[in-house]
Amino acid sequence: MNQKGNKYYFLGIGGIGMSAIAKYLFDRGNNVMGYDKTSSPITDKLIESGITVLFDACVSALPEDYRYKETQIVYTPAVSIEHPQLNFFKEQGNDIKKRAEVLGEITKDSVVFAIAGTHGKTTTASFLAHFFSYLNLEFTAFLGGFMNEFQTNLVQKGNSYSIVEADEYDRSFLQLSPDFACITSMDADHLDIYGNHSNLKKAFGQFSELVKQKLVIAHGVGLQGVSYSIDNKADYYAQDISISEQGYNFDLVTPTKIYRKVYLNAIGRHNLSNAIGALAVLDVGGLPLDKVLPSLRTFEGIQRRMEVFSLKNKMLIDDYAHHPEEIKAVLNTISEFYPNKKNMVVFQPHLFSRTQDFMDEFAEVLNQFDEIVLMEIYPAREKPILEVTSDALLDLIKNPNKRKISKEVFRTTILNSDADLVLILGAGDIGNHIQNLKKIA
Repeated sequence: MNQKGNKYYFLGIGGIGMSAIAKYLFDRGNNVMGYDKTSSPITDKLIESGITVLFDACVSALPEDYRYKETQIVYTPAVSIEHPQLNFFKEQGNDIKKRAEVLGEITKDSVVFAIAGTHGKTTTASFLAHFFSYLNLEFTAFLGGFMNEFQTNLVQKGNSYSIVEADEYDRSFLQLSPDFACITSMDADHLDIYGNHSNLKKAFGQFSELVKQKLVIAHGVGLQGVSYSIDNKADYYAQDISISEQGYNFDLVTPTKIYRKVYLNAIGRHNLSNAIGALAVLDVGGLPLDKVLPSLRTFEGIQRRMEVFSLKNKMLIDDYAHHPEEIKAVLNTISEFYPNKKNMVVFQPHLFSRTQDFMDEFAEVLNQFDEIVLMEIYPAREKPILEVTSDALLDLIKNPNKRKISKEVFRTTILNSDADLVLILGAGDIGNHIQNLKKIA
């Protein structure tokens, strides 16, 4: 997999996980190009690095030298099974692999630290990458977000260790061979794939059986492993937690020692939990937990994960939250840190199926913000579902201070709001609108 000179074509190369693998293979001397539906900051970065990205799905758009059977195809399940280029390669008999399978092959000769969970994967994996860098270890991290510290979702500092996000979508994480792993959460999600919560839990159980050495689990997850928590006693937990500046002071309790007066530079108790999970998996992996504790002060966060910035006279918080539990975590954070600021949430639902599965839960949590602004559902890979719309969700929200907007008025809606604090939430192309806003911040 790591030999030079292979030819790879990525279908859905602009995906956060796909782009990291594409860049990794490109940096090792392989020929890499790919397709995506629309341009984005991610495809812009790939193009800047020298990778060609096509935005035309027609077979005729493929360069002649990529149409041969020897071209290795990597695709994401987000790409439609009707995609013309995918079907061309299938019919021709090319070697076609899913993203997770390729990630498993790339990392199999290193010590793999895998972070799984329906929420918290990217932040927990990023804390781990931050620790590994602080310790000057030789590692590569494939992340589901851009770390502000490195300005990338692919951190390359050697091959002894791999840090990967173990994605539960389409059971992708079952392609990995983790030495150490962490499961942050197992809330119901991706029911379009799993059908019900029970099947999702079974898949996480199967993933836990793949872990060769030790598994770390959030308290209450319901699997066997080394536990961590911030609200309950566990093998690793935070106690005496207090808010300070833009983060938390706390004592860290481990099976062997209590570390006093630790400071974390991140807001949100869910992020404190993610930090404890990363520390626990570092420790069970035999790496020096005590040496990395000072580095919690210098963690710079991840783009679109509780990212705070100022715009005119307002504070904005940008977050990838696209599940009711994640929105609840954002709400809890602002209640804790900014209780006296008038707030407005701008939310772009992600996927028709997820909106349908959690319509009532979305309405219940969104209802608790001072002002609610919805955008149209971002479909990603899906076709519309009858009667599943942003208007239907808006109707369920009881708070009268609510409305739906088009993307054309996204910027003016925020600039003209009388809210002191604006929350911008969602996993779709709302992230691109944020980048435009930051340019005037």
